[in-house]
Amino acid sequence: MAFESSVTLATPSGVDLDFCFRYVAGSMTENTTKLILASRSPRRLELLKQITDQFEVVPSSVEEKLDYGLRPEENARLLARAKAENVAKKYPDCWVIGADTLVALHQEILGKPVDVSDAERILRRLSGKEHRVMTGICVVSPGKTLDKAVTSKVRFKSLSQEEISNYIQTGEPMDKAGAYAIQGKGSFMVRDYSGSHSNIIGLPIDELKILLKKTGFKIAPERK
Repeated sequence: MAFESSVTLATPSGVDLDFCFRYVAGSMTENTTKLILASRSPRRLELLKQITDQFEVVPSSVEEKLDYGLRPEENARLLARAKAENVAKKYPDCWVIGADTLVALHQEILGKPVDVSDAERILRRLSGKEHRVMTGICVVSPGKTLDKAVTSKVRFKSLSQEEISNYIQTGEPMDKAGAYAIQGKGSFMVRDYSGSHSNIIGLPIDELKILLKKTGFKIAPERK
């Protein structure tokens, strides 16, 4: 199946795909590791450890460019696919996971804030409203490629200007889609949510397990 999108590839300064940022656990070696996370996000790394501690981290060099002619879910799915395929070219014998998380209010995509003023604007928009958090995930394996978008819903309480300002001063919003982290200091803003909690953080674990199994990756039994 062919997919088309406006995603473009770029190599940011300092990123070398031949250098692997390795999460070391147990007796993991370059020869035994078959799973790669194409993301430098520490939140995704911690979530993936719920499935396995045998993987490597190789950040993708894909530019996160949105196509505003597509629905937010499609943007997230296609970006995840582009990230995974970008890294998989260098590691054709591995399983590569790509992911991209977007926040949308109705059909408006609210990305990572560019500065403090933008963070304040985003949080004002989300205050007292329900929004969607979509994470696109993709698994590229030696035999096949599968992807999907997972959606959760989050409702914020009404936020005062003081609450918004104090939260922004923590610095937490500045590298987060939607300008908040549900697993961090931003949890006080959340009135309720529905759907996958790990999806809101950035990697829907249950859905990822399904894609890995469908592509033939053997997941070790959970430890008791």
